[in-house]
Formats: sequence, structure tokens, C-alpha cells
Amino acid sequence: MSVDGEPGLKELARAERADLAAFLAELSPEQWHHSSLCTRWTVKDVVAHVISYEELGFGGLLKRFAKGRVVNANQVGVDEFAGLSPAELLEYLNRHLYPSGLTAGFGGMIGFVDATVHHQDIRRALNRPRTIPADRLARILPLIPGNPRLGAGRRIRGLALRATDVDWTHGRGAEVTGPGEALMMVMTGRPAALTDLDGPGKSTLAQRL
Repeated sequence: MSVDGEPGLKELARAERADLAAFLAELSPEQWHHSSLCTRWTVKDVVAHVISYEELGFGGLLKRFAKGRVVNANQVGVDEFAGLSPAELLEYLNRHLYPSGLTAGFGGMIGFVDATVHHQDIRRALNRPRTIPADRLARILPLIPGNPRLGAGRRIRGLALRATDVDWTHGRGAEVTGPGEALMMVMTGRPAALTDLDGPGKSTLAQRL
């Protein structure tokens, strides 16, 4: 727990991964091999990515970077888990609900953000929407704009974002409004979420995706 009594980011990551695991357990073999919102990745690939840094030490991380360079390190991780079946990937995820290794970095922020965004990459691609718990949504939105790894800053520069379902705003300029989940997905580069947004800044945001 955090000092103010709210769940810490590692606890939120664990809750999100548990929800993802429960959802994955419902999927058919065909759905596991369905395309996700991540370019060239299936649902199975996305799950492999989510867990691919859990038991990776510093030496293993360096080897992965050397093999795929930083820009392709995620694909190297997915390829390393390609031989596992969906059932084996799900079992691995259930054994690693609480973030460890790289995903525990920044107090669990990496694991929390990755699990939440990639959960939606799968849900949206399969047309299986859900309502993200408000406490998680309110905590994740402020983590995204300043994260250089996600590239949100250049997408939302000069825009004012306002969530309509949780108390969150960011920036100044032409306004973009909508559900917090859609704002999260667009900030992280998912054009599919634009249809859920509105406001005079939407066209500018769309051009930047």
C-alpha cells in the first residue's frame, strides 16, 4: 500500500493482470490468434510481450537489446515466448501477476501501464469492451503524458484533454474530451479510440497518430 492508504502501483498492476488473466481464460483458440491493436501482433503475441520481462535479469536485458537493438527489443521478447501455447502463456501470467524484474520498475508503473494498455489492445480488437475500474483509470492517466517511452507528449502538445468519466484534465489548448480509457489509448498511439472522442482538438490529435 502507498503511504496515503491508496493501493500502490504494483498492487494495481497485479489487479489489472488478474483481470486480464480471467478474460484470457475465456478466449477460444481462434481468438488467441486474432490480430490485436498492436501492429503485426496477435492476442497471443501481446500476452507474450506482457510477461516477457518478468524473469529477465540485467544481463538478459542487455542480450535482448544487443539482439534486437532497443527499438526491436520487445519483438525479441515476443519471439522468445513464441513456442509456448496459449495455455502455457496463461499459466505463466498467473504465476507472475505481481510485477517483478523490469516491470516492477518505477514502483510498478511499467507493469501497471503495460498491462492496462495491452489489456485494451486485446479487448478492443476482439470487440469485447469493459469498464476499467475508476481507481485504476484515475491513477494511470497522469502517468502517460510525461512518459517518454510512450511518446504521448508529442501527440498531445498544445491540446487540452478532459476525461468525462473520471476527474482528470491535462494541458491547454483546443479541447479533446471523452472517456478516460479512450484518452489513454489515443495518447499511447491507438487511432482506433478516436471514434470515442470529441472536441475541437480531435482533428489535430488524429493527424498526429
